[in-house]
Amino acid sequence: MDLLTQKEYEALAADMTFPTSAFIDGGYRPAISGKTFTSTNPATGETLAEIAACNSEDVNFAVEKAREAFDDGRWSRMHPSDRKDILIRFCKLLTRNRRELAVMESLDSGKTIFDCETVDVPETIHCLKWHAEAIDKIYDQVSPASDDHIAMVVREPIGVVGLVLPWNFPLLMLAWKIGPALAAGCSIVVKPAAETSLTALRVAELASEAGLPKGVLNILPGGGADVGEPIGRHMDIDMVSFTGSTVTGKRFLTYSAESNAKEVVLEMGGKNPAIVMDDAENLDRVAQHIVNGAFWNMGENCSASSRLIVHKDVKAELLERITHHAKEWNVGSPLDPETRMGALVSEAHFKKVCSYIEKAESIVFGGKAENGFVETTVVEVPGNDALLAREEIFGPVLSVITVSSYDEAIKIANDTEYGLCASIFTANTKRAIRGARALRAGTVTVNSFGEGDITTPFGGFKQSGFGGRDNSVHAHDQYTQLKTIWIDLADDEDEAVA
Repeated sequence: MDLLTQKEYEALAADMTFPTSAFIDGGYRPAISGKTFTSTNPATGETLAEIAACNSEDVNFAVEKAREAFDDGRWSRMHPSDRKDILIRFCKLLTRNRRELAVMESLDSGKTIFDCETVDVPETIHCLKWHAEAIDKIYDQVSPASDDHIAMVVREPIGVVGLVLPWNFPLLMLAWKIGPALAAGCSIVVKPAAETSLTALRVAELASEAGLPKGVLNILPGGGADVGEPIGRHMDIDMVSFTGSTVTGKRFLTYSAESNAKEVVLEMGGKNPAIVMDDAENLDRVAQHIVNGAFWNMGENCSASSRLIVHKDVKAELLERITHHAKEWNVGSPLDPETRMGALVSEAHFKKVCSYIEKAESIVFGGKAENGFVETTVVEVPGNDALLAREEIFGPVLSVITVSSYDEAIKIANDTEYGLCASIFTANTKRAIRGARALRAGTVTVNSFGEGDITTPFGGFKQSGFGGRDNSVHAHDQYTQLKTIWIDLADDEDEAVA
């Protein structure tokens, strides 16, 4: 799809109608309390909509309807091919409405329309379609047993699942979770981030239009204490999948332990290293990867390459090239298709990112921040113990650490509580493979920045992840449980003799 002009996007935005109610049991409903909260355009400060502010009463009602849907089998026991057909129709509806979703996503989150149109919406549809196509292609197993027995190992949907989403990729993270959960046959209660609830509500309506039975997909906007915690503590939710900060993610382990010991899958923060060794080839290309990794999506990305660990012999040239390419990432209106850097998601987050920049001891490039927008910023830090090298800033700030050897680079890269992603740039194949093995991260890229694709599992080591993976066929595992069915084939006479 060709991109429009800024004026054309602004005209679409002006005519757009936003969903404002929770989506429960197949339709929109106001919060039981009648309360609402304000959804704001972070780029302009203008109010977009007053959205239903759900609480524990709404959670209880949604879980009740999700449980009814699961237990009566309207989705969980539907033939796999029929589930697939509904999800394929769902993807077609998303495709027809993709521009509306892209504009809505940009307005709600501050993300650039370029990224929404070319990355987020297409990848959302691709993710859902991929999991839909997998539904009738994942086989169960028969274990090796004696001739007198058959042992079947079958997957069954885990039940009612709670999905708690972050605000940085509202559509894509929704797809990463509902794709495998719906494919498995689960019923779902989703809490979108309060900052970015609009597209999730619209997607639920399109899913219903595609034929998804009522009660199977429920969307509850609201705050963490009002919706997230009640989901985590609910006695009739069988599993929770959460993406967000490490601090918040850990709370769901507590909620599980203090309620029904529900299964918990966490995808959390990162302070991801990008190692550039002295033999790295084509430093200009390396710089482009570093800049993309650090500043894509305004740095509001858990897998951002926020720590550059660079060998002293190539540091000066690399920083010169990084500065050159960082200047290409212009800040401006998110609805301008030429803009590379939109607004940070909220005023509170903008202030948080600014507070880190103010603590920088040496700014190589950038540092300017105004009215919710932050330009690409490169800072040098004295070592890996510096605040800007340890803490996840979640903004367009790249911290540079100088090293003098491969061993030092690997040691510093692993010296963090996180372990989501890492990169290594080197022309030495053995060093690249040894480094990829040595780096304690769920995804390691060699001579590039990336996260893999839908076919590869995504998740972290250490305090970046817990309990499972998003993406790939492995994502289905967290929404299913294994059952052994043991069948006795022995003759009655044989049993009598035995």
